[in-house]
Amino acid sequence: MSDTLLEIQDLNVGIANEKEILKGINLKINKGEIHVIMGPNGSGKTTTANAILNNPIYQKTSGKIIFDGEDITNLKTDEIARKGIFMSFQLPEEIPGITVTDFLKTAKNKITGKPVKIFEFKSELKKYMEELQMKPEYANRSLNVGFSGGEKKKNEILQLLVLNPKLAILDETDSGLDVDAIKTVSKGIEMFKTDENAVLIITHNTKILSSLTPDYVHVLVDGKIVKTGTNELAKEIEENGYSKYKN
Repeated sequence: MSDTLLEIQDLNVGIANEKEILKGINLKINKGEIHVIMGPNGSGKTTTANAILNNPIYQKTSGKIIFDGEDITNLKTDEIARKGIFMSFQLPEEIPGITVTDFLKTAKNKITGKPVKIFEFKSELKKYMEELQMKPEYANRSLNVGFSGGEKKKNEILQLLVLNPKLAILDETDSGLDVDAIKTVSKGIEMFKTDENAVLIITHNTKILSSLTPDYVHVLVDGKIVKTGTNELAKEIEENGYSKYKN
């Protein structure tokens, strides 16, 4: 049985009638690994995440995406999610009228295909909210409505823990967070992480890496991965920026 969880093969992606954004991306993520994609604004980081989930705004012109041994290149987004890929958003949506509890209960039911055991579910939800230092009353509030930026990001990590996917893609999870909130989010990622799943963090800075140590760091510039290394590469970028990797 292969340890490879996600493999992106020579992926080219663009937006209809606009320029190509990703230009031959190759990436392999094994079970048990944390990968980071870093790059300046506009380099294609968020496009990579959206391409994995097959957001219809983005068009794949060539290449393949293999997940857990299956070609998911052209599957619908909801089908990909049910296969075990989770994505947290840079700017989480507010959904009035649907509570955090109801949203998570419905999502878990759709992913597992089994009825949610309410007592177990509420106990698990309470435990995770305490770990993430979220106020218990937030469970009964409309999803992200009136939440601060930090609370929205914690709520994304809460979703990750409850839904327990095989692969977590975290897009700019550290954006706009203070030091304490970053530590809490990092703790949530560590709680999720096992030898059987994997994490892909997308960021343009190194704040979240102060509390997490990735296995691989990839530098994405102008739609191409131009360098792959360890956490030392992230530290170098923190000190010197991306100028040496730009054409």
